[in-house]
Amino acid sequence: MTTTETELAPLEFAVTKNLAAKSAAAREEILKNPGFGTVFTDHMVDICWSTRGGWHRPRVQPYGPISLDPAAAVLHYGQEIFEGIKAYRHADGSIHTFRPRANAERMQRSARRMALPELPTEYFLQSLRELIAVDGDWTPSGADQSLYLRPFMFAKEAFLGVRPAEKVAYYLIASPAGSYFKGGVQPVRIWLSETYARAGKGGTGAAKTGGNYASSLLPQAEAYENGCDQVVFLDPDGNVEELGGMNVVFVHRDGRIITPQSDSILEGITRDSLLQLAEDRGHTVERRPVSLQEWRDGVASGDIIEVFACGTAAVVTPIGALVTAAGEERQPTGDLALSLREELTDIQYGRATDKHGWMHQLD
Repeated sequence: MTTTETELAPLEFAVTKNLAAKSAAAREEILKNPGFGTVFTDHMVDICWSTRGGWHRPRVQPYGPISLDPAAAVLHYGQEIFEGIKAYRHADGSIHTFRPRANAERMQRSARRMALPELPTEYFLQSLRELIAVDGDWTPSGADQSLYLRPFMFAKEAFLGVRPAEKVAYYLIASPAGSYFKGGVQPVRIWLSETYARAGKGGTGAAKTGGNYASSLLPQAEAYENGCDQVVFLDPDGNVEELGGMNVVFVHRDGRIITPQSDSILEGITRDSLLQLAEDRGHTVERRPVSLQEWRDGVASGDIIEVFACGTAAVVTPIGALVTAAGEERQPTGDLALSLREELTDIQYGRATDKHGWMHQLD
């Protein structure tokens, strides 16, 4: 792009209201127990892109099926990316989201890796505001509830040649989300995948693209068969990568906090925010490769005193057991993970001072 984002004029969205939108009473009934990712708001954002026209035809329209040509490139070559972000209702009724610029920038990095156009940050932010303008009433106000926002982009050009698509669609949908933990945050059991890899060196592991998640589904099913909630992956050198959709963090006895880092790990915005809060408290944070052996040795010696996973949906999940074909290895749990979770969610819901300027008002 030759035009800098500071020179971009706002998009002019056409808005078509959904004539079959849920009534206020029906919506309130849904918000009493929204679950996660099963109910969607009345509208969605749709922006087109082409090599000739750039970003064009922005609109908010009724939520509904997307029409695709059977030869659309995404159906054959998986040229697709997405993001996950939440909107929170504060006590005064206003609606805010958390670090949306970081999500916009990560989506741009994913787009570069998947040969897709980069949606400018200001357009990304505007799409969030435009959807909230018509569907803001879907943002729940209950404890630990939020409106989950799912921006995604895919190649829609009808063409079977193997090259980057010249026509692309960006969409934004939203789904009210209830509390991730019905009975409070509990330690989970995770399965160590020793057969499958989530991503490879030089691959797409650092991009938020559907194929990474598709490759995790079979080992995730294996985890369920072994009584586990999640699966953790290793790289070819035996280093810990991440869970199917969350990052891993190790807390050490001397106060150090270490998290695996490599070119094949998706950079978690929730993880980096938690680590920033830990640094604010005086903890030393290390982002570097961590081998499975180092993990095991640290737990055995008592050097590692806490292990947890983190991500947008659950925020923080303590890890209570690592399960392998050889048996179960108990993991230490402590207070730091839950303390950081409480601090972060207090910022997100407006109950604590946002000293890093992470919150962004949408309405």
